Amino acid sequence: MDESFDQFNAALLYCNKCGRAMPVRQRLLLVLPDGELYDYTCQACHSSVGSKTERAGIAQTTAKTRLGG
Repeated sequence: MDESFDQFNAALLYCNKCGRAMPVRQRLLLVLPDGELYDYTCQACHSSVGSKTERAGIAQTTAKTRLGG
């Protein structure tokens, strides 16, 4: 069975500073030997609200959100 979606990019994430879901920007932080690390920042207050690792050559993506600040 083919997978419908290869990967997702977040458009809105919860921002602790703003207190609600806000539009985010995806920014490349690091290029690693096994993939790339991206950071999601709130477009209103510019605080970091999450991160994502895209593995090179593998269709597996891990996403983390920051809930503590």
